[in-house]
Amino acid sequence: MTYSVPIERIDAVLADHLAWLKAGHEAGHFIAWGPREPRDGGLIFVKAGSRAEAERMLASDPFIMHGLADLAITEWIPRMAFPGLEAFNG
Repeated sequence: MTYSVPIERIDAVLADHLAWLKAGHEAGHFIAWGPREPRDGGLIFVKAGSRAEAERMLASDPFIMHGLADLAITEWIPRMAFPGLEAFNG
């Protein structure tokens, strides 16, 4: 995602966003996430059964719900993974 508002508006919703990420991780949907550098957005690695499922999950992100960021989804099929991540292949 790419932030579409000043960082102060992002920071005002950051606690809600982090709680949403934690819940998604605990549910087994979010594998990894973090801000980009420079801090103009972030990445979320999502495990979903379909693109539509990923879109539904990401639409509930507080940053997206409040119109603070633009979302771009890139589908990725890992062919090789670091040890421990191979369980996420297909």
